[in-house]
Amino acid sequence: MIIIQLNERQEKIVEIVKAEGPITGEHIADKLGLTRASLRPDLAFLTQIGLLEARPRVGYYYKGSTNSYSIYEKMIDLKVADYMTSPIVVNEKTSVYDGIVSLFVNDVGTLFIVKEQGILEGVVSRKDMLKMAIGKADINQLPVGVIMTRMPNIVVTHPEESLWIAARKLIEHQIDGLPVVKDLEGGKMEVVGRLTKTNITKAFVDLGTGNIID
Repeated sequence: MIIIQLNERQEKIVEIVKAEGPITGEHIADKLGLTRASLRPDLAFLTQIGLLEARPRVGYYYKGSTNSYSIYEKMIDLKVADYMTSPIVVNEKTSVYDGIVSLFVNDVGTLFIVKEQGILEGVVSRKDMLKMAIGKADINQLPVGVIMTRMPNIVVTHPEESLWIAARKLIEHQIDGLPVVKDLEGGKMEVVGRLTKTNITKAFVDLGTGNIID
């Protein structure tokens, strides 16, 4: 169980709403001698955890400490499929030079190497490319297949996996992105998306601003 500790200002807001709710954000701000904008993060937080509820053209009223979904539960309920984006793929014969171009053109940090029908074969990162670019190798001729990390040494995620678990994989393995795959027969995996730290950041922002849909 997660215990959420309110700060002093949040406790005052709850007391005001308990005593005078429903009450608008502007009136709460007036009572505290603050601006409505400065209270917006606190009101969003208190609404998110279920202590307050907001009604359009009515204001805030006290709801209580119970909520069908806590922040923790909402985070766990988010799936990789909710935030994954389209994968950037190349084949193993693609030159390192063309791979670097693909990284910059698509503004990504990792390329996924696939066979026919999108079967995952390997992963090559920006760091892998950089090592070759500053070395003596001919990057116009050197294929990415030579420098890629191959299966089974690739960390993957699945569309139905918890976004929280996928985020832990990114942190624990110190990588920028994960291929999102669908399992096929024979141990093969088809690349269906990618999940990056940017995607995780977007989910975190959505959670904080109340844009997560139950």
